[in-house]
Amino acid sequence: MNEEQFREGLRSEMAGITPPPPLSTTAALGAARRAHVRRRVVWASLGSAAVVLAVSGFAAVATPDGHVYEPAGGGPLVAPATKEPWPTGPNGQPQEDRTARAGSKYDQGAHLLSEAVAVVPAGFTTPDDPSGQSAEQRTLRTHQAQFEARVDGADVWSYSTSVAVAQGRSTGRVVVEVYDAGNPMPTEPCDLAQTFWGMRGECQVETVGAARVGVVVRPGSDDRLDQWSAYRHPDGVVVFVAQGVRLDESRPALTELPFSVPQLAALAVDERFHLK
Repeated sequence: MNEEQFREGLRSEMAGITPPPPLSTTAALGAARRAHVRRRVVWASLGSAAVVLAVSGFAAVATPDGHVYEPAGGGPLVAPATKEPWPTGPNGQPQEDRTARAGSKYDQGAHLLSEAVAVVPAGFTTPDDPSGQSAEQRTLRTHQAQFEARVDGADVWSYSTSVAVAQGRSTGRVVVEVYDAGNPMPTEPCDLAQTFWGMRGECQVETVGAARVGVVVRPGSDDRLDQWSAYRHPDGVVVFVAQGVRLDESRPALTELPFSVPQLAALAVDERFHLK
């Protein structure tokens, strides 16, 4: 076969191939918008229709049933609508992102971890990560302080910690999250509880002294955690305390949860987690 015969054969072969349909611009844009929405986790008020709230320059969106999505890896609840600088760090310069890595906010997150370890009941241990591991490598004891939004000129932060809780080789976890006053989360106990990580489930109201606490006693289809409580203090600070029988897929799960439902509710109003 000479070169001309080779070219002719190639042209014939290409002519017999059905070209792919043209890319639909509408479909592409729709996919992009859906991906963008999935990446944004926002605060929302619950309602019977989708709601958009303007709160000091940021938007919050709720689905028609009031469901707020939160990805499994965690992430910011609010995406700033403007190019405002991040909060100033202890070095006098704006942070590089929304996570505090030093200073008073970072210290609040570390304090929350210490308090969470302290409340784990007898009969359970709280294993620690090997010394020298970076924050990104730690899995047994983690904490974070994160800027959420600027509301009426004031910075609203969240603080979170996850503590591994073990019995023998079986390992679960306890999670505590605290949100500064100024957050737009619901006030009604079970509405508040249903906003945690965007998860939903069977909720009941527990009374702790004069406080009413929402406790999800059984999760819905999203079972990353097994139970969690939620309380909004009179000053607006919100506290979530959660527990799960499993830390990750590499370790056996606990056979029992560390706290009873009344104990979980009491922890949500405990002043040790009432960060100010």
